[in-house]
Amino acid sequence: MNLSDEWANPDRVRRYRERVLGEREGMAAALGDAAEQQRRVLRELVEFNADTEYGRAHGFASVREAADFRKAVPVNDYAALSPYIERMAAGESAVLSADDPAVYFTSSGTTGKHKKIPVTPAFMRHTFFPFYFAAWAPLIEAHPDVLERPDAVLNLKHDPLSAPPVTASGLPHVGASQVDFGAKFGEPLSAEPGTGAPWGVLPVPVEANEHLDKAYLRLRLAAVSDVRLVIGINPAMVAALPYQLRLWWPRLVKEIHDGTLGGLPHTHPDPARARELERLAGHFGTIRPAHLWPRMRALFCWTTGMASLYLPRLREEFGAGVATLSAPVAASEGPVGVALDRHTSACSLTVGASLYEFLDADEDLTPDATTLTWDELEEGRDYHVVFSHIGGLYRYAVGDVVRVVDRVAGVPRVSYAGRATRSSVAGERLRDAQVIRALDEASRSTGLDVRNAACRADDGDGGVPFYTFALAGYGAWSAAETERFAALLDTAIGRESRDYRAARAEGRLGAPTVRLLDEEAFLRDWHTAVAAGVRPTQVKDRLFRQDPALWERLTGTAVPGREGQ
Repeated sequence: MNLSDEWANPDRVRRYRERVLGEREGMAAALGDAAEQQRRVLRELVEFNADTEYGRAHGFASVREAADFRKAVPVNDYAALSPYIERMAAGESAVLSADDPAVYFTSSGTTGKHKKIPVTPAFMRHTFFPFYFAAWAPLIEAHPDVLERPDAVLNLKHDPLSAPPVTASGLPHVGASQVDFGAKFGEPLSAEPGTGAPWGVLPVPVEANEHLDKAYLRLRLAAVSDVRLVIGINPAMVAALPYQLRLWWPRLVKEIHDGTLGGLPHTHPDPARARELERLAGHFGTIRPAHLWPRMRALFCWTTGMASLYLPRLREEFGAGVATLSAPVAASEGPVGVALDRHTSACSLTVGASLYEFLDADEDLTPDATTLTWDELEEGRDYHVVFSHIGGLYRYAVGDVVRVVDRVAGVPRVSYAGRATRSSVAGERLRDAQVIRALDEASRSTGLDVRNAACRADDGDGGVPFYTFALAGYGAWSAAETERFAALLDTAIGRESRDYRAARAEGRLGAPTVRLLDEEAFLRDWHTAVAAGVRPTQVKDRLFRQDPALWERLTGTAVPGREGQ
């Protein structure tokens, strides 16, 4: 039975709902016994991996409590563990994990280099699948009709490969959305909503790295379906959809009229649907997803970070009353939190999946950093995330910062705040989250909507650097409005960061400037990256763009005196 037939089978949908809601119930129950859940996770991971090379070298057999573990194991990042991972990828066993990886997830990281994240059967069973299934519970509980038919869901991240790239030992090295979990790990219910749609496996040939071609073909097929849910995870993918609809509109209408797909015969011509779409475009002036899919219910993606600025206006493109539901706070390396209700950003820690530690986000993450446990966190504060799980990542600093929103059953709920990467040319040590909150404050104070933003530090007169912000807003901003926005942004960043405030007060850093770009500048930039062969899931909103080439690509202006850097 293919995925389309599976998702059309009511019994399969019933069993899927039961699994999803059951995993959510288990995760919610675990919050009431979080301390014991964390002790169990630690006990299982050290016992299971005690005889690995890493486990022997760090005395896993002697670890009894979290304090023992912290003394025995340093805080690691990918660079620290990569020598072990490369040996595993070459075929060595029992290096980091007792069971061999079955696949390696890819992750772009901040450098753009593809990491190899080992994915073992034990990790999938103990850590991944419970959070993976539970993540869908608020969606299908609130909007059960999205599962009524296979083509009701447009899953933008689903990207199966017939011939995936492999490691030196021959194992797949792919994105999580490119793995058939049913075939690889014996979980037949793991196929996501939308994977059984007519575009789940494209019916015409297309090269693996031609991601814009894939996006067009999916949109062409979805344009004649009753789509009610869009899954993007990465919100930049969702933001690109209305732009793509406008960009490809004439070609879409012609192919629907002619019954072709990518120029090839596909179905019977449908001139009636083509005329209907042309009528809608003529009436509204600009065709939007809401016109194409009038029964749209929800968008499922990350809702924080830069997306917190543009999602309210983006949601309007998809229709009145369309909900935004929060995707999990997670990375290729493992989960941090999952939304157990319809809160638009707060995710409960998956206390039964990984052992969690935290560090104040303004502190430096070092191998001997003194970390905090979940019960020591404060609401309204930002923290680095460090986790350990049975799959072989120990005290792993994933590079993400989370903000504590509130508590449920005494356990913090967190939202993704941004990357841990800092920008510091004059000791200002700025983080994503601080600048994004400042942008939001300036936006609310002026009534000016920010569609997207990026910044870089430039050389000023007398050698005093300053930040240039490239902003795409909604509608026109006057010169006076732009100047006031820049001044308010400067003040707001100072409130967020004492280091920035000190650098400004001491004259080490000049006042920021704002450069307005047209509304579609960031969307074009996203398309350029995807057209170059980068998978859409990995082309994310990036605030700090110090690379001159990336800045020029976005703004169309070279950085003076820095060409070729």
